[in-house]
Amino acid sequence: MRTFEVKRSTKQSRSAIETVLRELRRSPLLALIFFVPVVILLERIAPKAHTLLFFVAIAAIVPLAALLSRATESVAAKTGDAVGGLLNATLGNLTELIITLAALHAGQYLLVKASIAGAIVTNSLFMFGGAFLIGGLKHHLQEFNRVNARFQASLLFLATIAILVPSLTSGLDRTPAAEFSQQLSLGLAILLIAVYGLGMVFSLKTHKELFASVGQAEAGEEPWPLSIGIVVLIVVTLLVAMVSEIFVGSVQAAAQHLGLTPAFVGFIVIALVGGAAEMTTAFSAARANRLDLSVGIALGSAAQIALFVAPVLVLVSYFIGPQPMSLEFWPGAVAMMLVATMAATLLSNGGHAAWYAGVMALAVYAIFALTLFLLPPGVTQ
Repeated sequence: MRTFEVKRSTKQSRSAIETVLRELRRSPLLALIFFVPVVILLERIAPKAHTLLFFVAIAAIVPLAALLSRATESVAAKTGDAVGGLLNATLGNLTELIITLAALHAGQYLLVKASIAGAIVTNSLFMFGGAFLIGGLKHHLQEFNRVNARFQASLLFLATIAILVPSLTSGLDRTPAAEFSQQLSLGLAILLIAVYGLGMVFSLKTHKELFASVGQAEAGEEPWPLSIGIVVLIVVTLLVAMVSEIFVGSVQAAAQHLGLTPAFVGFIVIALVGGAAEMTTAFSAARANRLDLSVGIALGSAAQIALFVAPVLVLVSYFIGPQPMSLEFWPGAVAMMLVATMAATLLSNGGHAAWYAGVMALAVYAIFALTLFLLPPGVTQ
């Protein structure tokens, strides 16, 4: 009996090792997982080494993003691409939310707003265009549900208009301008959250048949069991939260040491690091010809940030911020969000995707990134 139990234990251990090796072959980025305990330990030993912590935290987030991607794919295989895209967008935005909450508490409102605008532009251009490019390099022409894409783009356009209004009215010749902007932002925040909630009811309940997947997915890796996928999602989400706290504590000092402006750090660095999990899933899904999932993640995440995350930050600022935060952005950020929304709308209008459409979207994103990188400090203040 004991011999049988030993053989069974050995077989299970061998199976577990084979599973780990298979996952490493499938996603080599998982080899960076050792950076997770390293960054936690380093933060205890050398809390003042901000630049080192900055880079090690980024390296630790990458494998966590890969694990989050794999677990979300397994859950999406059971729930469908619409719910899976929503789930991945929600969990992927957790990193941005933690970063912006920490910056909000410190009164770094420029960094908060740059992170919001950067996440919207990054998801609408970099993630969306990257999915088109990666999927198009393997598949000649891909199809996706344009109803879902139009719906997400319309939500994003609505939120961008809501952000544009406080910025346009900021130049009015009124004495209580700050008070007016705060009151307007508070009302808009409540309105946007209500619209987002009703949009979820529309797409997931009353008219969910309109959002069914169009593309034919290729046969890929066997998804994890649902229970394992959920457990991994919970554990990895907690680890992402821990590493993100370290990242937040080091990003300001590291940016100054590297000569980066707060606008560039928020708009580009935080948006790319915070969206690593979503990007991993969106790109792998596009390569597997599951472009509906990629579109749902990219545009759904952008819409969620604009309609839910940004309004929630406005409401939370009344409790944890030095003063209430408004939805008033600097003109350049508003222009970039409008352009990104228009580009996403045009790209999603036909329901077909090819690699060159992704190149054009990435080129627009590169123009924005180069501009912010070369922008002199203080211009966006």
